[in-house]
Amino acid sequence: MNPAIVYIVDDDDAVRDSLSLLCETAGLRVECHASAESFLSAYRPEQAGCLVLDVRMDQMSGPELHAELARRGSQLPVIYLTAHGDIPMTVRAMKAGAADFLTKPVDGTMLLDRVQAALSRSCELLHRQETLAAQHQRLTLLTPREREVMMLALAGYPNKAIANRLGISHRTVEIHRSRILQKTGTTSMLELARFAADCGLTAGAPAEPSV
Repeated sequence: MNPAIVYIVDDDDAVRDSLSLLCETAGLRVECHASAESFLSAYRPEQAGCLVLDVRMDQMSGPELHAELARRGSQLPVIYLTAHGDIPMTVRAMKAGAADFLTKPVDGTMLLDRVQAALSRSCELLHRQETLAAQHQRLTLLTPREREVMMLALAGYPNKAIANRLGISHRTVEIHRSRILQKTGTTSMLELARFAADCGLTAGAPAEPSV
């Protein structure tokens, strides 16, 4: 995973320079933009990071940029930093999912603490998304029959009942279950159940098996 980026979006050159220096001195990777439009053209959703965002800017405002990111499904943590904040604005920002709402001038140590927390959150979210994508990719390796066997096994059916329901031999069910574990990268039914739940698969309670 590439190092997380602190995106600074503010139309004030002096603010961008001071915030950039503060973050870079703390060893953080920084990318500055003078407008929301510039940021959107360069932003990569697969990159972990956080956004330090001004509220009032020419053309697209901070809240409008935040709304556009939400529309695109972005989970990039947003820290508002403005000289024009008030309580209603803060409430609206937090309801929209902002990680924080700070006012200028801001204490450097406090800002870095909030930025570090937001970066950690972003890295965790991205790691979770990558893990889930890998799990869904493993699911595609299963044949339709293996998927049938998996769902019946997760619903609590023993091998004999699965064999009876699908009209296959007990030994064939065992082979399918072994291949299912191998293809999904799991080693037990408990791990497989967690894997399936992470992928959004749920098995209903077992009905009476056919005989």
